[in-house]
Amino acid sequence: MTTQPSYDSPIQPLPVAEVARTGDRVLREVSGAIVGMEETLTLALATILAGGHILFEDVPGLGKTLTARCLATALGVDFARVQCTPDLLPGDITGSTVFNAATREFEFRPGPVFTGLLLADEINRTAPKTQSALLEAMAERQVSVDGVTRPLPAPFHVMATANPVEYEGTYPLPEAQLDRFMVRLAAGYPSRAGEAEIVLRRVARRQEAVSVSQVTDAATVLALQAGVEAVDVDPDVVGYCVDLAAATRLHPALEVGASPRGSQNLLLVARAVAALDGRDYVVPEDVKRVAVAVLAHRVVLTPTAWASDAKPELIIGDLLARVPGPAVVGQR
Repeated sequence: MTTQPSYDSPIQPLPVAEVARTGDRVLREVSGAIVGMEETLTLALATILAGGHILFEDVPGLGKTLTARCLATALGVDFARVQCTPDLLPGDITGSTVFNAATREFEFRPGPVFTGLLLADEINRTAPKTQSALLEAMAERQVSVDGVTRPLPAPFHVMATANPVEYEGTYPLPEAQLDRFMVRLAAGYPSRAGEAEIVLRRVARRQEAVSVSQVTDAATVLALQAGVEAVDVDPDVVGYCVDLAAATRLHPALEVGASPRGSQNLLLVARAVAALDGRDYVVPEDVKRVAVAVLAHRVVLTPTAWASDAKPELIIGDLLARVPGPAVVGQR
């Protein structure tokens, strides 16, 4: 198990060029195990470099769990998986205080949330009380157990999965928790050639397990995140992000639009994408590239739009076509 630093540890940011090189190595390593998900993997890595959490909503069997495990291995951070069920208790995630008969003292035994990358599998199958415990960990990077607040290791990220087509026995995620996920991703079914490649790779390796090599470590991930923070942002690009979020609040098919956290996260992920591309500045195309993943899960359809089977993703796409972007933004 790797040693996780804390968020109070001194961090020396890496240059953007090094962020791009390391990110490319991580993506190439993970892409060796995950077929046909290049853009999804890029957005997932960008979200981690932007300091956010990921909601992976897709049908079963498309490699969501494998993606989380491979990313954690390549990044060199501790990995834990929680299978969310209706009887899962908050203490099963956060940990609990137990009596040690040998020392005759109460001691805290940390739960799986004390890790680098936590996979919350089928998060919508666990009860709201347990979802709330996870919400504190995501929002504050700490947990409260028996009146004591304990900080989580750094980096700490959640990748939650949800099945969008099976709702029996599920608890819909509240808007407050959805808003804590920086992006919602969906890879969709692979192409015929991609699916054939998946099957051929499984036959060739002669085992179920997939091998991924470690590229970096937890301390370096923090340095990569600090490097992303140094990416320059033009005020016009900031205005574009704000305009896109504001447009969701005025769209007739949307009852609730994106919050200011949505516009902020839009810029943060765009900045990470720019860094992965080797640029120390953000261009409007970076914002457009990540807008659907960042904004679509933050809006609520009106009853009429819902009955008409409107898709938030298409509405965000429509807004991208209608909201004017800034003039060409280049390196200063």
